[in-house]
Amino acid sequence: MPKLVKPRGVLVAGNWKMNHGPKAAHAFLSELAQALASTHSAKPPAGLRAAVLTPAVTLSAALQAVQEHPTLQGWLQVGAQNAHHEPSGAYTGELSGPLLREIGIGLALVGHSERRQLFGETDETAGQRLSSLLHQGFQVIFCVGETLGQRQAKATAKTVLGQLEWAHRVAAARREPWDASRLIIAYEPVWAIGTGLTATPGQAQEVHALIRGWLEGKGLGQTPVLYGGSVTPENFAGLLECPDVDGGLVGGASLKSASFLKLIETGAQAI
Repeated sequence: MPKLVKPRGVLVAGNWKMNHGPKAAHAFLSELAQALASTHSAKPPAGLRAAVLTPAVTLSAALQAVQEHPTLQGWLQVGAQNAHHEPSGAYTGELSGPLLREIGIGLALVGHSERRQLFGETDETAGQRLSSLLHQGFQVIFCVGETLGQRQAKATAKTVLGQLEWAHRVAAARREPWDASRLIIAYEPVWAIGTGLTATPGQAQEVHALIRGWLEGKGLGQTPVLYGGSVTPENFAGLLECPDVDGGLVGGASLKSASFLKLIETGAQAI
């Protein structure tokens, strides 16, 4: 099979969820750096990026670990799993953009299905967070996706594009236009998260193509679109064969450095 050309590159983003404190993060990133140094004569190819989205208490330790290892610098980012749309205020338990900036964070995840399902995130509040963070200069991974019931009701397109439209209207109302150079979309089939189920490459491509068409219609055609539903080292290559899949938002497979390295290597082979 000929090498794939990924015009938007490949991003492997590990969402650690409520796992890995500072010590575990330092060990993980040190192991990853050592493995890369021993298996690669140079850094990963141009166009390949990686990120780890860590618990709030882990952010500083993860940043320090990256700074300690030149092998990781320049292509592996540390990001937050959420951030509030207001810069400060009486929002107990939340993090703001300025607080994240102060410790060196410039990447955030917004609208993850677990935030929507378990913590009351809505299309409106997710849109507010996305709009505000982009306006503040953050790179943002914005999650969209349908539940099993919505898929069975053949409402996948309506649900996913509706989530994008709502967020775009919020940005317009706030007069904060989206920037394709900092926006990243992650398609999460909610029915495939933590269940062991994975959309087939054909199913993933079908929805990614819908998202790509919507983005192009908004003048945002260069925005990467990640697949995020039980991504593993075994299925990642097949997903990357899809022309509109630009990487993965990875959960469980990102918690061990060995499996995360395999995902990175698979991404490198697709460049």
